[in-house]
Amino acid sequence: MGNTFKTAFLLTALTLLLMFFGRYFGGQNGMFLALAFAAVMNFVSYFYSDKIALAMYRAKPVTREELPRAFAAVERLTQKIGIPMPKMYVIPTESPNAFATGRNPSHASVAVTHGILQLLTDEELEGVLAHELGHVNNRDILISSVAATIAGAITMLASMGRWAMIFGGYERNDRDNRGGGLAALFMLIVAPIAASLIQLAVSRSREYQADATGAHFTGNPYALASALQKLDTYSRRLPLQATPSTAHLFIIQPFLGVSAGMFANLFSTHPPIAKRIERLTGRPAEFMQ
Repeated sequence: MGNTFKTAFLLTALTLLLMFFGRYFGGQNGMFLALAFAAVMNFVSYFYSDKIALAMYRAKPVTREELPRAFAAVERLTQKIGIPMPKMYVIPTESPNAFATGRNPSHASVAVTHGILQLLTDEELEGVLAHELGHVNNRDILISSVAATIAGAITMLASMGRWAMIFGGYERNDRDNRGGGLAALFMLIVAPIAASLIQLAVSRSREYQADATGAHFTGNPYALASALQKLDTYSRRLPLQATPSTAHLFIIQPFLGVSAGMFANLFSTHPPIAKRIERLTGRPAEFMQ
């Protein structure tokens, strides 16, 4: 119920934010246009956010014959957990990573990169897939997928607002109001931060929870800990280029570019790998073999 409430809250917040932007930049007509746009965005967020995320990373659906190791592990785990078999996808990149998405366990998808399949042992791969199925079983995937779409929409709004300011779109009667220009500037600064905070709110604690759930499903926390350490090491050498609005979907933090700079840790969507390993094994990460 908690995730259902969070989803409703995020969709409502998106609607209000769009209406606020529409009112500010386009008056009453702009507000009604924004309301219509919000209705479409809410529909898309709920029903198609998973497909958007998969398409963004060119994920391809695969069969059992094409991905026997992953299918065997997921089939064992889903039978143990008691959830339907998700659709399986492969992302064509050598950077090792994975994510789960979808509305609910009956409409779930799990995507793994080509690189992760080459890097991990069977036990480590099973640990990663158990983590992703932990997100599915904990019903994190809807809120994560919706947050990705909303964060993207907020970033897009900030970009549109910036262009509106550059070309004078905001210079209507409100310009005469005290602080009108400052308010517009404030919105453009706050919007990307709001997008980051949405991701922070829905991801960090849930990564710990999915780690614990995945370790419980496999009965082997050390396999997942070993996988996390490998993924962290190899993804630094071969970083996955990801958008900030979808970074929280992945099992480990993907590469967001140098623009993050000093704020990278502040707005990191994932807990530190060392802390995740320590929680899984009860010992510091440096003692992992």
